[in-house]
Amino acid sequence: MPKPLLYTYRRCPYAMRARMALLVAGIDFDAHEVSLRDKPPEMLARSPKGSVPVMLLPGGQVLEQSWDIMRWALEQQAAKSFWAAAQAAENLDWLARNDGVFKHHLDRYKYPERYEEASREKHREQALASFLRPLNSRLEQCSFLGGSEPCATDMALFPFVRQFAAVEAAWFECEELSALQAWLAGWLASPLFLHCMQKLPSQTTVPFPSFG
Repeated sequence: MPKPLLYTYRRCPYAMRARMALLVAGIDFDAHEVSLRDKPPEMLARSPKGSVPVMLLPGGQVLEQSWDIMRWALEQQAAKSFWAAAQAAENLDWLARNDGVFKHHLDRYKYPERYEEASREKHREQALASFLRPLNSRLEQCSFLGGSEPCATDMALFPFVRQFAAVEAAWFECEELSALQAWLAGWLASPLFLHCMQKLPSQTTVPFPSFG
């Protein structure tokens, strides 16, 4: 039986959360590590947007957004509770803020040279004020956005917080964000994340190693 095919890029945060969702759900899939400078024509034919992740399902359906891939994977019976907690209004709001205002400031903080008149310090502070400090306050109340256990929202936000923290790691560690820092450290050390970050041969379709 054909397996789902995921076009991915190891360091892309959107692709990371898609891979982690597939692994949590125990789905056997093939992966194609994309070279961003030489994107495969077959991927572009299926998804002209030209960005990863893209998933081709066995029936021919194409999923072009990471949250749609997560939904498809986590609505499988084995992971339904992991997905259900992410559907709470508060968690959907966290997802929207992450993919919206936080991503806006993150890009300009990490890559100020790509944006006219972008100030790294300004966007760093705006990311803190609009998203990271409120998220830290939320995590002070409970270890995860899913409660005592993580849910799909935790997984969806983590790769972007990881990216932010890595820009100026020493500075981030000194910020008063202890709950967020502990949450991030837990994800970074998790077997799930370490497994999802395995290096794959570039521009080749291979079975992604199963997890657990």
